[in-house]
Amino acid sequence: MSGVRSEDEFDVCAAASWIRANIGAPQLSTLLNDLPTVTQFSGGASNLTYLLTYPSGARMILRRPPTGRKSVGAHNMSREFRLQKRLHPHFSLIAEPYALCEDSGVIGNPFYVMEYVSGPIARRELPQRLTEDPRAVSILCRRVVDILIDLHAVPVEDAGLSDVDRGGGYVARQVEGWAARYAEARTRNVGSFATVVEWLRAHRPEDLPSVIVHNDFRFDNIVLQPEDPTVPKALLDWEMATVGDPLMDLGGALAYWVQADDGWLFRRFRRQPTHVPGMMTRREVIAYYSSRTGLPVTEEQWSFYEVFGLFRLAAICQQIYYRYYHRQTTNSSFRFFGIAVVALELRCRRIIRRIERQRRRGTADSPIVSGRPR
Repeated sequence: MSGVRSEDEFDVCAAASWIRANIGAPQLSTLLNDLPTVTQFSGGASNLTYLLTYPSGARMILRRPPTGRKSVGAHNMSREFRLQKRLHPHFSLIAEPYALCEDSGVIGNPFYVMEYVSGPIARRELPQRLTEDPRAVSILCRRVVDILIDLHAVPVEDAGLSDVDRGGGYVARQVEGWAARYAEARTRNVGSFATVVEWLRAHRPEDLPSVIVHNDFRFDNIVLQPEDPTVPKALLDWEMATVGDPLMDLGGALAYWVQADDGWLFRRFRRQPTHVPGMMTRREVIAYYSSRTGLPVTEEQWSFYEVFGLFRLAAICQQIYYRYYHRQTTNSSFRFFGIAVVALELRCRRIIRRIERQRRRGTADSPIVSGRPR
């Protein structure tokens, strides 16, 4: 966390006044009479997240959209809040949502406040006590993958999210939606991804049965228990959660999964500690997910989800880089995102060439197993 960046400041008095009048948590309502100290979480690249700390000791999280250009449908505070509110009783790793402000007149944007969950987060590196214990790292890794598997097992109807399900065509909508977002945010110093998008359209699979998908599943969105950092405590950042194809969610998660034998450039852009001894490789994650869910995955099937996940990540990076390129943000950590976009396009093309070779050799229909692709 850090002090609030100048372009991300908001009217703390107005926010505090609204929170006092609207908070629904009895354990907090009597503790909010003074102004909070505000600190900004610096790790996020989309919606802005702040910690409000009151003199009474009460703490909560405030979430609001970023400044500058926004894609259509992105940064929807109402949707993000209500999805968590409905899912909270059915999935224990969601922080409790407190209150939603849809009036942009209060601080300039809609926002919501929620429970603050304390504990370490494994961002680029693991918590210190895990770094020399590969067995503990292995336990943590398996438990993290189990979170995604358990989320996908929550019945959509039981969680009251049937209205979020737009029905068949999820995979097609995702391909076309992210292709449009990328084209809209493209700057002159990155590639077009035209070959990749054409391949995705030509090799699009049928939708799998719909589940609740997080759509931004990463280690740095998981809070760990302070006493035992092998135990996940909360899953954060539900901005892009929806109802859709589970393997699309897994492909999106593994796009961030940089492992020890990846090239130097991808290791340079690593944002989570998936490279350390004890962590599963991407293929081990797929094999484990398949064994737990009973969902078989072949080399050819996975190539689509892998390429899509990397393309989607490139589009997300480009949307963020667009803001830096056009000086809509001063966050210097975004200045290399354009390089990441170029590298991701090259990686997509390599995977496409690899699966074409496997098809010619007749090995593309082999099931995914631990180890390197054949």
